[in-house]
Amino acid sequence: MFDFPRSDLATATAVPLALLEEKAAISIVGLGYVGAVSTACLAALGHRVVGVDLDAGKVAAIAAGRAPIHEAGLDRLLSDGVARDLIAATDDLAAAVRDTDVTFVSVGTPTAPDGGCDHRYIEAAARDMGRGLAEKDGFHVFAMRCSIPPGTTMKVMTPILEEMSGKRLGVDFGVAFNPEFLREGVAVADFHAPPKTVIGATCPRTAQIMRRIYEPVDAAPVVTSIETAEMVKYADNVWHAAKVCFANEIGRLAKSQGVDSHAVMDVFCRDTKLNLSPYYLKPGFAYGGSCLPKEVRAVSHIAARAGVSLPMIDHLGASNRAQIEESLRLVRATGARRVAVLGLAFKPGTDDLRESPILEVIAELRAAGIEVMAHDPAVTPDTDIEGQLAYVRHASPGLAALAGDLRGLLAAEAAEAVRDADAVIVTQATPAYAALLDAVLTDGRTHVVDVVRALPDLPESPFYHGIGW
Repeated sequence: MFDFPRSDLATATAVPLALLEEKAAISIVGLGYVGAVSTACLAALGHRVVGVDLDAGKVAAIAAGRAPIHEAGLDRLLSDGVARDLIAATDDLAAAVRDTDVTFVSVGTPTAPDGGCDHRYIEAAARDMGRGLAEKDGFHVFAMRCSIPPGTTMKVMTPILEEMSGKRLGVDFGVAFNPEFLREGVAVADFHAPPKTVIGATCPRTAQIMRRIYEPVDAAPVVTSIETAEMVKYADNVWHAAKVCFANEIGRLAKSQGVDSHAVMDVFCRDTKLNLSPYYLKPGFAYGGSCLPKEVRAVSHIAARAGVSLPMIDHLGASNRAQIEESLRLVRATGARRVAVLGLAFKPGTDDLRESPILEVIAELRAAGIEVMAHDPAVTPDTDIEGQLAYVRHASPGLAALAGDLRGLLAAEAAEAVRDADAVIVTQATPAYAALLDAVLTDGRTHVVDVVRALPDLPESPFYHGIGW
Protein backbone atom coordinates (compact mmCIF):
# COMPACT_ATOMS: atom_id res chain seq x y z
CA MET A 1 0.00 0.00 0.00
CA PHE A 2 1.07 3.58 -0.55
CA ASP A 3 1.96 5.85 2.35
CA PHE A 4 0.73 9.33 1.46
CA PRO A 5 -0.62 12.35 3.36
CA ARG A 6 -4.15 12.11 4.73
CA SER A 7 -7.20 13.56 2.98
CA ASP A 8 -10.88 13.78 3.89
CA LEU A 9 -12.39 10.36 4.54
CA ALA A 10 -15.19 9.37 2.19
CA THR A 11 -18.36 8.12 3.79
CA ALA A 12 -18.98 4.42 3.11
CA THR A 13 -22.62 3.38 3.07
CA ALA A 14 -23.60 -0.26 3.59
CA VAL A 15 -25.76 -1.99 0.98
CA PRO A 16 -29.21 -3.23 2.15
CA LEU A 17 -29.45 -6.95 2.94
CA ALA A 18 -32.06 -7.36 0.18
CA LEU A 19 -29.28 -7.12 -2.39
CA LEU A 20 -27.15 -9.88 -0.87
CA GLU A 21 -28.37 -12.64 -3.18
CA GLU A 22 -26.76 -10.81 -6.11
CA LYS A 23 -23.35 -10.60 -4.43
CA ALA A 24 -20.49 -13.07 -4.59
CA ALA A 25 -19.30 -14.47 -1.27
CA ILE A 26 -15.63 -13.56 -0.84
CA SER A 27 -12.80 -15.02 1.23
CA ILE A 28 -9.74 -12.85 1.88
CA VAL A 29 -6.40 -14.46 2.70
CA GLY A 30 -4.21 -12.19 4.82
CA LEU A 31 -5.67 -9.66 7.24
CA GLY A 32 -2.99 -7.00 7.13
CA TYR A 33 -3.61 -3.51 5.76
CA VAL A 34 -4.97 -4.56 2.38
CA GLY A 35 -6.89 -7.59 3.65
CA ALA A 36 -8.50 -5.86 6.63
CA VAL A 37 -9.57 -2.84 4.58
CA SER A 38 -10.87 -5.03 1.76
CA THR A 39 -12.84 -7.16 4.23
CA ALA A 40 -14.59 -4.13 5.69
CA CYS A 41 -15.21 -2.34 2.41
CA LEU A 42 -16.47 -5.37 0.49
CA ALA A 43 -18.89 -6.11 3.33
CA ALA A 44 -20.04 -2.48 3.11
CA LEU A 45 -20.87 -3.19 -0.55
CA GLY A 46 -23.10 -6.08 0.56
CA HIS A 47 -20.79 -9.07 0.14
CA ARG A 48 -20.49 -11.84 2.71
CA VAL A 49 -16.78 -11.87 3.55
CA VAL A 50 -14.65 -14.44 5.37
CA GLY A 51 -11.28 -13.14 6.51
CA VAL A 52 -8.46 -15.68 6.85
CA ASP A 53 -5.17 -15.39 8.70
CA LEU A 54 -2.81 -17.57 10.73
CA ASP A 55 -2.46 -14.77 13.28
CA ALA A 56 -4.99 -15.55 16.01
CA GLY A 57 -5.02 -11.94 17.17
CA LYS A 58 -6.05 -10.64 13.75
CA VAL A 59 -8.70 -13.32 13.37
CA ALA A 60 -10.16 -12.48 16.78
CA ALA A 61 -10.15 -8.75 16.06
CA ILE A 62 -11.91 -9.08 12.71
CA ALA A 63 -14.46 -11.54 14.13
CA ALA A 64 -15.23 -9.05 16.90
CA GLY A 65 -15.56 -6.15 14.47
CA ARG A 66 -12.36 -4.42 15.61
CA ALA A 67 -9.66 -3.12 13.30
CA PRO A 68 -6.32 -4.93 13.76
CA ILE A 69 -4.58 -1.83 12.38
CA HIS A 70 -5.00 1.93 12.75
CA GLU A 71 -6.95 3.12 9.74
CA ALA A 72 -9.56 5.87 9.68
CA GLY A 73 -13.13 4.57 9.37
CA LEU A 74 -12.15 0.90 9.51
CA ASP A 75 -13.52 0.12 12.99
CA ARG A 76 -16.94 1.47 12.04
CA LEU A 77 -17.18 -0.61 8.86
CA LEU A 78 -15.94 -3.79 10.53
CA SER A 79 -18.32 -3.51 13.46
CA ASP A 80 -21.20 -2.78 11.09
CA GLY A 81 -20.29 -5.79 8.92
CA VAL A 82 -20.14 -8.13 11.90
CA ALA A 83 -23.42 -6.80 13.23
CA ARG A 84 -25.08 -7.53 9.88
CA ASP A 85 -23.60 -11.07 9.76
CA LEU A 86 -21.56 -10.17 6.69
CA ILE A 87 -18.09 -10.60 8.23
CA ALA A 88 -16.55 -13.69 9.75
CA ALA A 89 -12.93 -14.71 10.35
CA THR A 90 -11.06 -18.00 10.56
CA ASP A 91 -7.64 -19.62 10.29
CA ASP A 92 -9.01 -22.42 8.07
CA LEU A 93 -8.30 -21.31 4.50
CA ALA A 94 -9.53 -24.50 2.82
CA ALA A 95 -12.90 -24.16 4.57
CA ALA A 96 -13.12 -20.49 3.60
CA VAL A 97 -12.58 -21.37 -0.07
CA ARG A 98 -15.25 -24.09 0.11
CA ASP A 99 -17.70 -21.60 1.57
CA THR A 100 -17.15 -18.72 -0.88
CA ASP A 101 -17.15 -17.87 -4.59
CA VAL A 102 -14.08 -15.67 -4.88
CA THR A 103 -10.83 -15.63 -2.92
CA PHE A 104 -8.67 -12.51 -2.67
CA VAL A 105 -5.02 -13.29 -1.91
CA SER A 106 -3.30 -10.57 0.13
CA VAL A 107 -0.48 -12.47 1.80
CA GLY A 108 2.97 -11.06 2.43
CA THR A 109 5.57 -10.95 -0.35
CA PRO A 110 8.76 -9.89 1.48
CA THR A 111 12.15 -9.45 -0.12
CA ALA A 112 14.08 -12.70 -0.51
CA PRO A 113 17.76 -12.99 0.50
CA ASP A 114 18.82 -12.45 -3.14
CA GLY A 115 16.78 -9.23 -3.38
CA GLY A 116 13.93 -10.83 -5.29
CA CYS A 117 10.41 -11.74 -4.20
CA ASP A 118 9.86 -14.39 -1.51
CA HIS A 119 7.05 -16.66 -2.75
CA ARG A 120 6.69 -18.93 0.26
CA TYR A 121 3.51 -17.35 1.63
CA ILE A 122 1.90 -17.46 -1.82
CA GLU A 123 2.86 -21.13 -2.17
CA ALA A 124 1.51 -22.01 1.27
CA ALA A 125 -1.77 -20.20 0.60
CA ALA A 126 -2.08 -21.84 -2.82
CA ARG A 127 -1.75 -25.31 -1.28
CA ASP A 128 -4.55 -24.65 1.20
CA MET A 129 -6.70 -22.97 -1.45
CA GLY A 130 -6.20 -25.95 -3.74
CA ARG A 131 -7.35 -28.32 -0.99
CA GLY A 132 -10.48 -26.23 -0.52
CA LEU A 133 -11.13 -26.10 -4.26
CA ALA A 134 -10.89 -29.90 -4.48
CA GLU A 135 -13.78 -30.23 -2.04
CA LYS A 136 -16.27 -27.88 -3.68
CA ASP A 137 -18.46 -27.69 -6.75
CA GLY A 138 -18.93 -24.65 -8.92
CA PHE A 139 -16.61 -22.18 -10.56
CA HIS A 140 -14.26 -20.34 -8.18
CA VAL A 141 -12.11 -17.25 -8.80
CA PHE A 142 -8.74 -16.67 -7.14
CA ALA A 143 -7.69 -13.01 -7.31
CA MET A 144 -4.08 -12.28 -6.45
CA ARG A 145 -3.55 -8.81 -4.97
CA CYS A 146 0.09 -8.93 -3.79
CA SER A 147 2.93 -7.01 -5.42
CA ILE A 148 4.75 -9.73 -7.34
CA PRO A 149 7.01 -10.02 -10.41
CA PRO A 150 5.15 -10.51 -13.70
CA GLY A 151 4.46 -14.17 -14.28
CA THR A 152 4.21 -15.14 -10.62
CA THR A 153 0.41 -15.55 -10.58
CA MET A 154 0.44 -17.99 -13.46
CA LYS A 155 3.77 -19.71 -12.80
CA VAL A 156 3.72 -20.01 -9.01
CA MET A 157 0.16 -19.88 -7.68
CA THR A 158 -1.83 -21.41 -10.54
CA PRO A 159 0.13 -24.69 -10.99
CA ILE A 160 -0.18 -25.38 -7.26
CA LEU A 161 -3.94 -24.77 -7.40
CA GLU A 162 -4.27 -27.26 -10.25
CA GLU A 163 -2.02 -29.83 -8.60
CA MET A 164 -3.69 -29.69 -5.19
CA SER A 165 -7.26 -29.58 -6.48
CA GLY A 166 -7.04 -31.86 -9.51
CA LYS A 167 -9.10 -29.24 -11.32
CA ARG A 168 -8.45 -27.21 -14.46
CA LEU A 169 -7.91 -23.51 -14.97
CA GLY A 170 -10.63 -22.03 -17.17
CA VAL A 171 -12.99 -24.94 -16.57
CA ASP A 172 -13.29 -25.32 -12.81
CA PHE A 173 -11.71 -22.07 -11.67
CA GLY A 174 -10.42 -18.73 -12.91
CA VAL A 175 -7.45 -16.64 -11.90
CA ALA A 176 -7.15 -12.85 -11.73
CA PHE A 177 -4.58 -10.29 -10.72
CA ASN A 178 -6.25 -7.32 -9.08
CA PRO A 179 -3.69 -4.83 -7.71
CA GLU A 180 -4.71 -2.50 -4.93
CA PHE A 181 -4.07 1.25 -4.98
CA LEU A 182 -4.83 2.10 -1.36
CA ARG A 183 -2.97 4.78 0.58
CA GLU A 184 -2.44 4.07 4.23
CA GLY A 185 -4.44 6.53 6.33
CA VAL A 186 -7.10 7.05 3.65
CA ALA A 187 -7.50 3.47 2.47
CA VAL A 188 -11.26 3.28 3.10
CA ALA A 189 -11.82 6.45 1.10
CA ASP A 190 -9.57 5.19 -1.70
CA PHE A 191 -11.47 1.89 -1.89
CA HIS A 192 -14.73 3.72 -2.49
CA ALA A 193 -13.19 6.27 -4.89
CA PRO A 194 -10.34 4.40 -6.59
CA PRO A 195 -7.89 6.15 -8.92
CA LYS A 196 -8.37 3.14 -11.20
CA THR A 197 -9.44 -0.48 -10.97
CA VAL A 198 -7.25 -2.97 -12.81
CA ILE A 199 -8.36 -6.55 -13.46
CA GLY A 200 -6.00 -8.98 -15.12
CA ALA A 201 -8.00 -12.11 -15.92
CA THR A 202 -7.49 -15.52 -17.51
CA CYS A 203 -10.92 -15.64 -19.14
CA PRO A 204 -14.01 -13.47 -19.80
CA ARG A 205 -15.99 -15.31 -17.12
CA THR A 206 -13.43 -14.43 -14.47
CA ALA A 207 -13.26 -10.84 -15.67
CA GLN A 208 -17.04 -10.49 -15.47
CA ILE A 209 -17.18 -11.85 -11.92
CA MET A 210 -14.52 -9.34 -10.86
CA ARG A 211 -16.27 -6.52 -12.72
CA ARG A 212 -19.48 -7.12 -10.78
CA ILE A 213 -17.67 -6.94 -7.46
CA TYR A 214 -16.26 -3.49 -8.25
CA GLU A 215 -19.25 -2.13 -10.15
CA PRO A 216 -20.58 -0.04 -7.22
CA VAL A 217 -17.29 1.88 -6.93
CA ASP A 218 -15.98 1.75 -10.53
CA ALA A 219 -18.24 1.04 -13.47
CA ALA A 220 -15.36 1.10 -15.97
CA PRO A 221 -12.47 -1.02 -14.69
CA VAL A 222 -9.42 -1.66 -16.86
CA VAL A 223 -9.47 -5.32 -17.93
CA THR A 224 -6.14 -6.60 -19.23
CA SER A 225 -3.79 -9.57 -19.10
CA ILE A 226 -2.53 -11.04 -15.83
CA GLU A 227 1.06 -10.07 -16.62
CA THR A 228 0.19 -6.49 -17.57
CA ALA A 229 -1.74 -6.05 -14.33
CA GLU A 230 1.20 -7.45 -12.34
CA MET A 231 3.61 -5.03 -14.02
CA VAL A 232 1.26 -2.06 -13.53
CA LYS A 233 1.56 -2.44 -9.76
CA TYR A 234 5.35 -2.24 -9.91
CA ALA A 235 5.25 0.62 -12.42
CA ASP A 236 2.96 2.63 -10.14
CA ASN A 237 5.02 2.17 -7.01
CA VAL A 238 8.39 2.77 -8.65
CA TRP A 239 6.96 5.91 -10.27
CA HIS A 240 5.81 7.17 -6.89
CA ALA A 241 9.27 6.49 -5.50
CA ALA A 242 10.82 8.34 -8.44
CA LYS A 243 8.53 11.33 -7.82
CA VAL A 244 9.54 11.46 -4.16
CA CYS A 245 13.24 11.35 -5.05
CA PHE A 246 12.81 13.93 -7.81
CA ALA A 247 10.99 16.38 -5.54
CA ASN A 248 13.58 15.89 -2.81
CA GLU A 249 16.47 16.49 -5.21
CA ILE A 250 14.82 19.66 -6.48
CA GLY A 251 14.37 20.64 -2.84
CA ARG A 252 18.07 20.21 -2.06
CA LEU A 253 19.08 22.08 -5.20
CA ALA A 254 16.61 24.91 -4.57
CA LYS A 255 17.80 25.34 -1.00
CA SER A 256 21.41 25.61 -2.14
CA GLN A 257 20.36 28.46 -4.43
CA GLY A 258 18.27 30.25 -1.82
CA VAL A 259 15.00 29.34 -3.55
CA ASP A 260 11.80 28.14 -1.85
CA SER A 261 11.42 24.57 -3.12
CA HIS A 262 7.74 24.36 -2.27
CA ALA A 263 7.02 27.51 -4.27
CA VAL A 264 8.84 25.94 -7.21
CA MET A 265 6.96 22.65 -7.02
CA ASP A 266 3.62 24.38 -6.45
CA VAL A 267 4.10 26.02 -9.85
CA PHE A 268 5.46 22.79 -11.35
CA CYS A 269 2.35 20.84 -10.31
CA ARG A 270 -0.01 23.34 -11.96
CA ASP A 271 1.07 21.99 -15.34
CA THR A 272 -1.18 19.02 -16.10
CA LYS A 273 -0.48 19.14 -19.84
CA LEU A 274 3.16 18.08 -19.61
CA ASN A 275 4.39 17.66 -16.03
CA LEU A 276 1.53 15.65 -14.52
CA SER A 277 0.14 13.86 -17.55
CA PRO A 278 0.73 10.87 -19.84
CA TYR A 279 3.11 13.00 -21.92
CA TYR A 280 6.69 11.65 -21.84
CA LEU A 281 5.47 8.49 -20.10
CA LYS A 282 5.31 6.08 -23.05
CA PRO A 283 8.38 3.88 -23.58
CA GLY A 284 10.29 4.93 -26.68
CA PHE A 285 13.63 6.33 -27.76
CA ALA A 286 16.11 8.43 -25.81
CA TYR A 287 15.36 12.08 -25.09
CA GLY A 288 17.13 14.73 -27.14
CA GLY A 289 16.74 18.19 -28.60
CA SER A 290 17.96 21.60 -27.58
CA CYS A 291 16.48 21.60 -24.06
CA LEU A 292 16.35 18.36 -22.10
CA PRO A 293 19.99 17.17 -22.43
CA LYS A 294 21.34 20.66 -21.85
CA GLU A 295 19.15 21.37 -18.84
CA VAL A 296 19.94 18.05 -17.16
CA ARG A 297 23.66 18.77 -17.50
CA ALA A 298 23.17 22.30 -16.24
CA VAL A 299 21.32 21.17 -13.12
CA SER A 300 24.01 18.60 -12.35
CA HIS A 301 26.67 21.26 -12.81
CA ILE A 302 24.91 23.75 -10.53
CA ALA A 303 24.49 21.09 -7.86
CA ALA A 304 28.11 19.97 -8.07
CA ARG A 305 29.35 23.54 -7.62
CA ALA A 306 27.04 23.90 -4.62
CA GLY A 307 28.20 20.62 -3.12
CA VAL A 308 24.70 19.09 -3.39
CA SER A 309 24.25 15.40 -4.18
CA LEU A 310 21.58 14.65 -6.84
CA PRO A 311 22.12 10.97 -7.71
CA MET A 312 18.84 10.53 -9.56
CA ILE A 313 19.26 13.59 -11.78
CA ASP A 314 22.99 12.94 -12.22
CA HIS A 315 22.24 9.50 -13.65
CA LEU A 316 19.56 10.55 -16.14
CA GLY A 317 22.23 10.89 -18.83
CA ALA A 318 23.45 7.34 -18.19
CA SER A 319 19.90 6.01 -18.41
CA ASN A 320 19.36 7.91 -21.65
CA ARG A 321 22.61 6.54 -23.07
CA ALA A 322 21.45 3.02 -22.21
CA GLN A 323 18.48 3.49 -24.55
CA ILE A 324 20.81 4.55 -27.36
CA GLU A 325 23.02 1.52 -26.69
CA GLU A 326 20.01 -0.79 -26.81
CA SER A 327 19.03 0.53 -30.24
CA LEU A 328 22.59 -0.09 -31.45
CA ARG A 329 22.49 -3.62 -30.04
CA LEU A 330 19.26 -4.36 -31.90
CA VAL A 331 20.73 -3.13 -35.19
CA ARG A 332 24.01 -5.00 -34.76
CA ALA A 333 22.13 -8.20 -33.96
CA THR A 334 20.58 -8.13 -37.44
CA GLY A 335 24.03 -8.31 -39.08
CA ALA A 336 23.00 -5.49 -41.44
CA ARG A 337 25.70 -3.81 -43.55
CA ARG A 338 23.33 -1.25 -45.08
CA VAL A 339 20.98 0.61 -42.72
CA ALA A 340 18.22 3.08 -43.48
CA VAL A 341 17.18 5.63 -40.87
CA LEU A 342 13.67 7.11 -40.98
CA GLY A 343 13.66 10.28 -38.89
CA LEU A 344 16.70 12.40 -38.06
CA ALA A 345 15.33 15.24 -35.93
CA PHE A 346 14.71 14.54 -32.25
CA LYS A 347 10.95 14.53 -32.91
CA PRO A 348 8.60 14.78 -35.91
CA GLY A 349 7.66 18.12 -37.40
CA THR A 350 10.97 19.90 -36.87
CA ASP A 351 14.38 20.08 -38.51
CA ASP A 352 16.14 20.46 -35.15
CA LEU A 353 19.07 18.04 -35.08
CA ARG A 354 20.59 19.33 -31.86
CA GLU A 355 21.44 16.34 -29.65
CA SER A 356 19.10 14.11 -31.61
CA PRO A 357 19.94 10.66 -30.21
CA ILE A 358 19.74 8.91 -33.58
CA LEU A 359 22.79 10.88 -34.69
CA GLU A 360 24.85 9.08 -32.05
CA VAL A 361 23.58 5.78 -33.45
CA ILE A 362 24.41 6.76 -37.04
CA ALA A 363 27.90 7.94 -36.09
CA GLU A 364 28.72 4.65 -34.34
CA LEU A 365 27.31 2.56 -37.18
CA ARG A 366 29.40 4.43 -39.72
CA ALA A 367 32.48 4.14 -37.52
CA ALA A 368 31.94 0.37 -37.69
CA GLY A 369 31.91 0.47 -41.48
CA ILE A 370 28.14 0.20 -41.91
CA GLU A 371 26.59 2.16 -44.78
CA VAL A 372 23.77 4.49 -43.73
CA MET A 373 21.09 6.30 -45.70
CA ALA A 374 18.55 8.55 -44.01
CA HIS A 375 15.31 10.39 -44.56
CA ASP A 376 13.44 13.05 -42.62
CA PRO A 377 10.65 15.07 -44.25
CA ALA A 378 11.80 18.22 -42.45
CA VAL A 379 15.57 17.83 -42.97
CA THR A 380 16.83 18.81 -46.42
CA PRO A 381 20.14 19.82 -47.99
CA ASP A 382 19.14 23.39 -47.07
CA THR A 383 18.92 22.66 -43.32
CA ASP A 384 21.41 24.72 -41.33
CA ILE A 385 23.41 21.77 -40.06
CA GLU A 386 26.53 23.84 -39.39
CA GLY A 387 24.65 26.39 -37.32
CA GLN A 388 23.08 23.68 -35.18
CA LEU A 389 26.48 22.06 -34.72
CA ALA A 390 27.92 25.32 -33.44
CA TYR A 391 25.23 25.44 -30.76
CA VAL A 392 26.02 21.98 -29.40
CA ARG A 393 29.70 21.64 -30.25
CA HIS A 394 30.52 20.60 -26.66
CA ALA A 395 27.59 18.24 -26.21
CA SER A 396 26.79 16.23 -29.36
CA PRO A 397 29.65 14.03 -30.58
CA GLY A 398 27.34 12.35 -33.05
CA LEU A 399 26.40 15.58 -34.80
CA ALA A 400 30.01 16.72 -34.70
CA ALA A 401 31.13 13.50 -36.39
CA LEU A 402 28.40 13.70 -39.03
CA ALA A 403 28.29 17.41 -39.76
CA GLY A 404 30.45 17.25 -42.85
CA ASP A 405 28.77 14.16 -44.32
CA LEU A 406 25.15 14.36 -43.21
CA ARG A 407 23.83 16.00 -46.38
CA GLY A 408 25.33 13.20 -48.41
CA LEU A 409 23.38 10.63 -46.40
CA LEU A 410 19.99 12.19 -47.13
CA ALA A 411 17.56 10.49 -49.49
CA ALA A 412 14.94 12.64 -51.20
CA GLU A 413 12.23 10.05 -50.48
CA ALA A 414 11.82 7.55 -47.67
CA ALA A 415 11.32 4.71 -50.15
CA GLU A 416 14.67 5.52 -51.71
CA ALA A 417 16.39 5.28 -48.31
CA VAL A 418 15.04 1.82 -47.57
CA ARG A 419 15.28 0.35 -51.07
CA ASP A 420 18.55 -1.58 -50.64
CA ALA A 421 18.73 -1.60 -46.86
CA ASP A 422 19.30 -4.72 -44.77
CA ALA A 423 17.74 -3.00 -41.76
CA VAL A 424 15.58 0.07 -41.16
CA ILE A 425 15.60 2.13 -37.96
CA VAL A 426 12.46 4.22 -37.47
CA THR A 427 12.58 7.07 -34.92
CA GLN A 428 9.40 8.95 -35.77
CA ALA A 429 5.86 7.55 -35.51
CA THR A 430 4.17 8.97 -38.60
CA PRO A 431 1.51 7.42 -40.87
CA ALA A 432 3.80 7.68 -43.90
CA TYR A 433 6.61 5.78 -42.20
CA ALA A 434 4.20 3.20 -40.78
CA ALA A 435 2.82 2.45 -44.25
CA LEU A 436 6.31 2.09 -45.65
CA LEU A 437 7.38 -0.25 -42.83
CA ASP A 438 4.35 -2.48 -43.41
CA ALA A 439 5.52 -2.86 -47.01
CA VAL A 440 9.14 -3.44 -45.97
CA LEU A 441 8.20 -6.25 -43.60
CA THR A 442 6.41 -8.16 -46.34
CA ASP A 443 9.65 -8.72 -48.28
CA GLY A 444 10.89 -11.20 -45.67
CA ARG A 445 14.47 -9.99 -45.76
CA THR A 446 14.68 -6.47 -44.31
CA HIS A 447 14.78 -6.03 -40.55
CA VAL A 448 12.88 -3.19 -38.87
CA VAL A 449 14.17 -1.72 -35.61
CA ASP A 450 11.32 0.34 -34.17
CA VAL A 451 12.36 2.66 -31.32
CA VAL A 452 9.12 4.66 -31.13
CA ARG A 453 6.36 2.06 -31.67
CA ALA A 454 5.69 3.44 -35.13
CA LEU A 455 3.55 0.35 -35.78
CA PRO A 456 0.86 0.32 -33.07
CA ASP A 457 -0.31 -3.15 -34.14
CA LEU A 458 2.87 -5.06 -33.43
CA PRO A 459 3.82 -7.31 -36.38
CA GLU A 460 4.28 -11.01 -35.72
CA SER A 461 7.45 -11.15 -37.76
CA PRO A 462 10.98 -12.29 -36.89
CA PHE A 463 12.19 -9.27 -38.83
CA TYR A 464 10.48 -6.77 -36.50
CA HIS A 465 12.37 -5.62 -33.39
CA GLY A 466 10.92 -3.18 -30.83
CA ILE A 467 13.09 -1.40 -28.30
CA GLY A 468 10.71 -1.83 -25.34
CA TRP A 469 7.95 -4.07 -26.61
